[in-house]
Amino acid sequence: MGSFRKKVYAAAGYNTVFFGPGRKEFNPKISMPPMEHYIQEAANGVLAKLPQTNIDEGIIGSFMAGQFLKQGNLPGFLPFIVPTLKGKPCSAIEGACGTGGRAIAMGMRSILSDLADSVFVCCFEIQNNMKSVYGADLLAGAGYYSKERKGGHAFFFPGVFSDRAGAYYEKYGRNLTREAMAAWYEQAILNARKNPKAQEFHNTVKDLKALAMAPLDPKKFVPNLNLYNCSKISDGASALMLFSEKGLAEFGIDKNDAIEIIAIGEAQGDLTLAPEEPSELRTTALSAKKAFAMADIDIDSIGILEAHDCFAITAIMTLEAIGAADIGKASRMIIEGETLVDGFFPVNPSGGLCGFGHPTGASGIRQMVDLLAQLTGQADNQVDLKKPLGMMVSMGGNDKTVTSFIVQAAS
Repeated sequence: MGSFRKKVYAAAGYNTVFFGPGRKEFNPKISMPPMEHYIQEAANGVLAKLPQTNIDEGIIGSFMAGQFLKQGNLPGFLPFIVPTLKGKPCSAIEGACGTGGRAIAMGMRSILSDLADSVFVCCFEIQNNMKSVYGADLLAGAGYYSKERKGGHAFFFPGVFSDRAGAYYEKYGRNLTREAMAAWYEQAILNARKNPKAQEFHNTVKDLKALAMAPLDPKKFVPNLNLYNCSKISDGASALMLFSEKGLAEFGIDKNDAIEIIAIGEAQGDLTLAPEEPSELRTTALSAKKAFAMADIDIDSIGILEAHDCFAITAIMTLEAIGAADIGKASRMIIEGETLVDGFFPVNPSGGLCGFGHPTGASGIRQMVDLLAQLTGQADNQVDLKKPLGMMVSMGGNDKTVTSFIVQAAS
């Protein structure tokens, strides 16, 4: 697969606060903002950055709105939040926690096929309207529910990645891996403290590593992870615009305020099958390989990564899957500080899913919004980029629905 037939740009990104436990204003005893609040704020944030709003197409995404909110027909909300989309083509997409990545890919297809020159993309999730153990049952839909749920852990996806962590411990060492996961938690929180909209922005714990090294307690949670190895339950929305070069010009967007998506790697695993090798993310590896091939580069050209760290063990395995570290070696990479903002290979200066939060459907859009901010020099936690390219990995389910993107400053 070669390069794109024409240029595709991302611009005008916006993230709401990612809301949930950890935010000072979070109070489960009172009513929380509804879906409409988040998607309208995200849309308004995008529209405020546009000189005009005659957008060709709209895409909206959510993983489990039909279950958490009993709400379907999501395309009907696009003219509500962006009035100029009334009468235009609007679509919804779902790909579990990889929904955001799939939404961007869907919008790119419209740009590349000449069906649109401007596409509004918004993804969201509301999950704090029920207790986490009940929400875990809904989120289990990212796996093969009728076959895996009955025998799965009460906290289903923490259980799934606990199993992966156990397999990784057995191959590469429990103590070293746990130390790396604690270092990852510390990194995520320190980065989130630089991002006012992050769920962990208000976290003031002094010894983050010690907290994340809390003993494992399978009687209360899962065997191989503790709560600090996991992203939290979040509500929120993220949105952005995709443009062709013609669309960028028509909207009067300066290229200094946009990034170009130069490559995509799309890979789907079979949801009905267990991982071939639990200690590796092989669908992620395939996705990254495709993106690198399209861009005609390798990992050495990447200056910043937004990784899908739904769990700290996922961050470790993602670094190995994309080739940033050899298999079994990412723990040492993290412990030695290579993934810090001022490290050799900065990862998730946003705070990532563990720090910024994880409204499941929204995370892929949030990753692209943060890459946009970094590559245009507008990030809250700005990295001094040593290499010109950015990369993101949007993963759905147990390494099943994966979309990787490589981006650069617009030209």
